[in-house]
Amino acid sequence: MKDQAYELSVRGNLVLPGGRIVNNGVLAINQGSIAAILEDGEPFDSYNHQDFAGMWIVPGAIDAHVHCFSEPSEGITGATRSAAAGGVTTIIDMPYDSDEPVWTAELLARKAERIGKEAFVDVALLATIRPDGDMGEIARLTEAGACGFKLSTFNTNSYRFPRINDGEMLEAFEHIAAQKRAVGLHAENDEIVRRHLKKHEAGDVHHNPLLHCKSRPPVAESTAVATALELAYWSGAHVHFHHTTVPHAVRLAESYAREGVAVSVETCIHYLVLTDRDMMRMGAKAKINPPLRALADQSELWEQCRNGAIGLVTSDHAPWKIEKKSASNIFDNASGAPGVETLVPLLYAFGVAEGRLSIHDLVRLVSENPARVYGLSDRKGALKIGADADFIAIDPAARWMLDENDQHSNAGWSLYHGLEMKGRIGASYVRGHEVYDGKSVSDKCIGQFVKPDHVSYLPLKPYKEAKSNDSVVIEAK
Repeated sequence: MKDQAYELSVRGNLVLPGGRIVNNGVLAINQGSIAAILEDGEPFDSYNHQDFAGMWIVPGAIDAHVHCFSEPSEGITGATRSAAAGGVTTIIDMPYDSDEPVWTAELLARKAERIGKEAFVDVALLATIRPDGDMGEIARLTEAGACGFKLSTFNTNSYRFPRINDGEMLEAFEHIAAQKRAVGLHAENDEIVRRHLKKHEAGDVHHNPLLHCKSRPPVAESTAVATALELAYWSGAHVHFHHTTVPHAVRLAESYAREGVAVSVETCIHYLVLTDRDMMRMGAKAKINPPLRALADQSELWEQCRNGAIGLVTSDHAPWKIEKKSASNIFDNASGAPGVETLVPLLYAFGVAEGRLSIHDLVRLVSENPARVYGLSDRKGALKIGADADFIAIDPAARWMLDENDQHSNAGWSLYHGLEMKGRIGASYVRGHEVYDGKSVSDKCIGQFVKPDHVSYLPLKPYKEAKSNDSVVIEAK
């Protein structure tokens, strides 16, 4: 009956919660939500049917580490346009904006108001605290819709990106724990980095970009992680470690988790694809904080992503114009690189297609777990009835070369220019709206401000056994 038809139906190989795959299944969508999940051969009727036969249909990715306003020329529009083309249907934006950090409820509300006018995908917002500020603002920020908080142990900038000292951080952890939100950290020990910077700034800064890596040694990261874990132990806070690069730091987090500390860990796609060896070739483009690490570290990070010790993979999208990455002295360049558009394609190409991860691992790392940590999993992160119809199609057979000139960020360049890729985003949908058709991003800003639905949950561990319908489970390579 036509009056019972779905508004939209999508056919493909559905990757569902619990490790289940429905080959040649159908997602049925009404009013922006998933209304039904149909097995191969079940009858249905719809006004608009899209067939992605042979492609993976997975939940839209949630990039939990995006800087829309570190570079003002990017903004919400540039970052979310790039996200749509990369299969990221929700971004979580960092609070360290170029003009002023998001550390009051008024500032968060002002930022949220822009989303409906400027965003191509949905946006959730993190908040931070003002040094020596009013801790009561934490509750007000939560009420205004902050999905979590981010603090720093390193003083990147005394106003825009300040260090929070240990005593104040402990008090902030206690207040954030009372709000049942996760508190994320940029974890690098300020004193260790400052001492190493002073030492290496006297070196051959114009010809040896590896000095940047040496100036921020692994011990600076693991020391900051260890301190924060103690603060979380005593405060009861859920502590989340952003852009983790040191496998030893991940093991520290695991040890505290065994003692009952709520802790989650993310790494970034650039640490899984590039190493410090790439610094000599790429120079300041690859200057990132924390820095690229050794090949042995990268190998262990992949394993920790597979076994669940690392729960999230993000982009740390920092869309600097190339002029800010062009100084002769490696230390005079901005740190970070654009990446929201390449997060999912790279994780598929270097993870799933190379056998390092399963398709379920990919979904866990970029969809399910970000939604859990930031209180969004009632609506986001999984293909389930009642959830927002955020999904992407991935063509496992596609082979292509990544060209920075085809990227949609206003940055205009990519760390991954010229890489040969396996698997490609065939389409992206946000709440049932097609925002990317495999070639072009929609010209409609349909993004919404997403408030958390629930308290933060710890990440899922890998599925032990995948179940499917009567068809053979597809392991795309």
